[in-house]
Amino acid sequence: MYRTLLVPLDGSAFAEHALPLALGLARRAGAALKLVSVHVPLISLAADSIAPGTCEAEARMLAQERAYLDGIVSQLAALGTVPVTSALLEGAAVAELLAGQAATTNADLVVMTTHGRGPLSRLWLGSVADEMVRRATTPVLLVRPHEKDVDFAAEPQVRHILVPLDGSALAEQVLASASLLGGLTQAEFTLLRVYGPTIDVDPLGYAAQEGVEGADEQLRVRAQDYLQRVAERFSGQGCKVQTQAVAGQHPATAILDAAQNLAVSLIALETHGRRGLPRLLLGSVADKVIRGATVPVLVHRSPTK
Repeated sequence: MYRTLLVPLDGSAFAEHALPLALGLARRAGAALKLVSVHVPLISLAADSIAPGTCEAEARMLAQERAYLDGIVSQLAALGTVPVTSALLEGAAVAELLAGQAATTNADLVVMTTHGRGPLSRLWLGSVADEMVRRATTPVLLVRPHEKDVDFAAEPQVRHILVPLDGSALAEQVLASASLLGGLTQAEFTLLRVYGPTIDVDPLGYAAQEGVEGADEQLRVRAQDYLQRVAERFSGQGCKVQTQAVAGQHPATAILDAAQNLAVSLIALETHGRRGLPRLLLGSVADKVIRGATVPVLVHRSPTK
């Protein structure tokens, strides 16, 4: 159950593209929205480093940022019955502050864009999205912004969710988060497993088994059998589920191709995979999926073992 959704904003129109989806999910769940921005100080507070006029400039920026948040709250509140509040934090460790805010407010989901750009943003949102995925214990829903103006009242439709799996129990932990989100929109699910002699059915990029006679067919059968077992458990929760085992040499490409071919609305990924080995999302195949996806990506991070 969603009770609170946290939406980081940096003052840019790009960052606001997370709001229609967050607002729609909050409305369906009967949840509240918490808008959060972080003011990054112009300089350190050391007295000998404060240039003339810096304090005044800092105060003007803070006032602008508070006014911006207040304006967004007013616009969203005028659209319906979703409770909307805001918080303006201060500090240089933006992702740490946002993750802390998500924890202290007991947020069930963080919804944010993959990057932002604007006069108040100071260009922090892109790198922060990367770090939030690695740091936050709360699931993160990443939305790719576009150049069009944001229509807060136009709720994106999430009707089909793609869930890549690698055969591990850890990777399957994303299913609970995917099911919770998909249940709000009555979405159908496709469970995907990428297989091949050079990747060993591993969409998150782990080591391969090579040189096995008849490996392709063996891996296809194993992949399909595994997906069927997971689908039976998943469909028992009332979800409409289909499966797809796909051969490929490049897992990220196969996942993105499947997302396009199936016209999915969202991809759900676990950031840790086989044998409990913690892998940083940056540099992994999962990171390539996030960067290459044209649809929102729900990311769940398993606790590090």
